Amino acid sequence: MARDLDLITIGRSSVDLYGGQVGGRLEDMRSFDKYVGGSPTNMATGTARLGLKSALITRVGDEHMGRFLIEELKREGVETTGVVTDPERLTALVILGIRDETQFPMIFYRENCADMALCEDDIDEALIARARAVVVTGTHLSHPRTEAAVLKAVRLARKHGARTALDIDYRPNLWGLAGHGAGGERFIASDAVTAKLQATLSLFDLIVGTEEEFHIAGGTTDTIEAVRAVRAVSDATLVCKRGAAGAVAFTGAIPDSLDEGESGPGFPIEVFNVLGAGDGFMSGLLKGWLDGESWPKALEYANACGAFAVSRHGCTPAYPSLAELDFFLKRGVKEKALRKDAALERIHWSTTRKGDFSTMRVFAFDHRMQLEDLPGSSPEKIGAFKELCLDAVLKVQAGRKGYGLLCDGRLGRRALYRAAGRGLWIGRPVEWPGSRPLVFEPEIGADCGGLSEWPAEHVVKCLCFCHPDDPAELWAEQETSVRRLFEAARRNRLEFLLEVIPSKAGPVDDQTTAEVIRRFYDIGIYPDWWKLEPMASEAAWKGACAAITEHDPHVRGIVMLGLDASEEALKESFAVAARFDLVKGFAVGRTIFGEAARAHLAGALSPDDATAMMAEKYRRLCALWDAARAAGLETDEETTR
Repeated sequence: MARDLDLITIGRSSVDLYGGQVGGRLEDMRSFDKYVGGSPTNMATGTARLGLKSALITRVGDEHMGRFLIEELKREGVETTGVVTDPERLTALVILGIRDETQFPMIFYRENCADMALCEDDIDEALIARARAVVVTGTHLSHPRTEAAVLKAVRLARKHGARTALDIDYRPNLWGLAGHGAGGERFIASDAVTAKLQATLSLFDLIVGTEEEFHIAGGTTDTIEAVRAVRAVSDATLVCKRGAAGAVAFTGAIPDSLDEGESGPGFPIEVFNVLGAGDGFMSGLLKGWLDGESWPKALEYANACGAFAVSRHGCTPAYPSLAELDFFLKRGVKEKALRKDAALERIHWSTTRKGDFSTMRVFAFDHRMQLEDLPGSSPEKIGAFKELCLDAVLKVQAGRKGYGLLCDGRLGRRALYRAAGRGLWIGRPVEWPGSRPLVFEPEIGADCGGLSEWPAEHVVKCLCFCHPDDPAELWAEQETSVRRLFEAARRNRLEFLLEVIPSKAGPVDDQTTAEVIRRFYDIGIYPDWWKLEPMASEAAWKGACAAITEHDPHVRGIVMLGLDASEEALKESFAVAARFDLVKGFAVGRTIFGEAARAHLAGALSPDDATAMMAEKYRRLCALWDAARAAGLETDEETTR
């Protein structure tokens, strides 16, 4: 069988609820951020971000938190065929906080949790045989049932010639040695735990732990003697993590000092949050180990990934992508608080976004003013009509990727909420219709605080009417508003789409849109998406695309708006735009819904007929884009021959 997996991790899988306020007691937290958690789950995600093909073996509950974990893992590229859904138990939960530089309180909710029900029957030999390495953590050696599952996986790995690794991951609380309020306790001596670990150490090719974790594995608090005790029962490479002093690797006999081990360069950064740092470290180490790098190089990867983890909020969300790691290693530390390094944070955000949106067929019915002006309209009727628009989207989408919608939360709230969880790209406007200078909808608020209520899958869409020749005071006011919105979107971990229509504010030529784009980048606005008006000339599209890629090579892309153009006019615009890879598709509204809206709101068209009419127009527009894209690709191939 082909080894199409680099590694499989086994063990804990939980939802981490991180206190959003820093510097206070866990008792005083007002809000919590929800992240993937559990050491093996963190490592599966961390290695996937570094380009390895990882899989996870664990159990989750048959409820919302279990589904959250599975969905997040899939978005990260982790294979989940080994994740068992347990119908009887709840997904594990951990509540965490950042008290100060040394105190990180934790409460583990793991009583009869799903991952502790992992058993031998959950270990599929065919899955194990696909992997180059199997990685386990010490917690699952704490119970006979989970221990049996782990040992079966390790023995099968060795049978099939895979490498094996152990992260000691000692949590006294999870071995029953500390109370519920001592989740942050790192070391309590226990002969029973030492004996359990000693009985399994010979099964591993790589063993990793902190000095305290080697103390429990070796049965002594003298670090050198503890590491020697582990060496006495294992030929594995031993990697000892030493906090700010870095880490060292030992492949043979243990010398008299840890300083004599192989080491990699460290990174002088601010320690903000140590939780999950070991899993980040392990992710980088596994990347180097499985890529065949030297131990100093593997430790450099590990130290860098650990540095990212200790400088950011959360565990898994802090881990770098491969592009981010490469950038960091080449450029070095510029700001010791890495989460405050603007260039690094931009790469982190843009290379860890979830979802494949390489094709964008978007039905835009976020219009408010245009619908309110139609005869027979009312807020209630418009809201009901927008649900018909959603029905049209769903008819055409039929569960496939590459479709989406733009819908507002004021008149289209019911449609917006119904769209959730259907695999659609969902954009949501924030601007008050037609405002210039830019004003936000009341639900957003002048301070953009309303974004805190938005679901994670909603994309913040902002239309800003601006032109290079606008007065300086108008530019200053609009730039301030867009910057405030952009920062609020990032703070709430929401993607941001910026729409600009220069032709509505002044005369345009082939460079006008590119000038506007550059102006926003110059003030630090890096949209995930751009929404641009149709441009008839290839030079105009070329200029706009160049302005974007020269500032942000990781941008999601461009969608083209319609401006109520006819299908024939859009077909011509598509033919030009589709030649550029950066243009991912369209976001068109009135061309699709205009006729149906006028008739339906006037009482001349039934809901079913309105839905059918819009679905047919939307379907035709999708086909026009797909044909234009196919023709554009053929043109590119002919050009490069």
